[in-house]
Amino acid sequence: MSRDLHLNELGEFLKARRAGVSPADVGLPTTGEQPRRVTGLRREEVALLASISTEYYTRIEQGRMQASTPVLAVLARVLRLSADQRTYLFELAGKSEQPPHSTREKVDPQLQFLLNDLATSPAFVIGRHSDVLAWNQLAAALFTDFGSIAEDRRIYVRMLFTDPALRARYMDWEEVALLAIAQLRMASARYPGDPKFRALVEELSAVDEEFRKLWTEHHVDTRILGTKRLRHPVVGELTLGWNRLSCGTNPDQQIIAWTAPPGSPSHDALRLLASWAADQSIRASSSVP
Repeated sequence: MSRDLHLNELGEFLKARRAGVSPADVGLPTTGEQPRRVTGLRREEVALLASISTEYYTRIEQGRMQASTPVLAVLARVLRLSADQRTYLFELAGKSEQPPHSTREKVDPQLQFLLNDLATSPAFVIGRHSDVLAWNQLAAALFTDFGSIAEDRRIYVRMLFTDPALRARYMDWEEVALLAIAQLRMASARYPGDPKFRALVEELSAVDEEFRKLWTEHHVDTRILGTKRLRHPVVGELTLGWNRLSCGTNPDQQIIAWTAPPGSPSHDALRLLASWAADQSIRASSSVP
């Protein structure tokens, strides 16, 4: 069943990608022909450029046949796939397939110690489904009180679309949401048939029209660093760099760490937020009987 689902997903991905390639992009003539009924390339044009039969390509796109490695390589070239898209295509075809995991992910205690020692760098750990597995005090102060969220709902991509406060925190929310979806799609390709991925996509597709639209566009991305702009109610606007680091003990777990250049306004804001968070923690502990 999982293989059939993946073949269907592969077909939908190929269809979406050929819709984004024009005949002119690949050197096909466009003058003197009847108005085109499809956006991008036709199936027969893809087959021609890939030197395979139209019937063969059609069966691949309809999820009725598994493509060979050489054919996948040619299709990646014909459809002008990026490196990330090519990786995703091969994973959908089962060339890098790994068995799905059903056990609850846990964070090594030493990793939590590391997070706690990052006094002026917000950081959290996400699992294969973008579950927030661990965080430091500053990350909770910057984004949200992760500890107050039920474990099965503490999924970062889900929170981006369902938590208005977290959504408002990002000044460039649309870019953040697109990247989160693209990375979720990459992760889901590594675990065909994983019910948690399927349930998450079904839930967010049902409750958020923008998620549903972006998911069907088949974006993929493996970016590991960048810059985000945030707006915090206590310290105002911040521009922070972020890095995604793989955990050595569990490659499925990623540390997301946020930093700012020393002496910059954003670095000063992080220091102020760290002081504020520590003060809030002291007040909370002193109020407990």
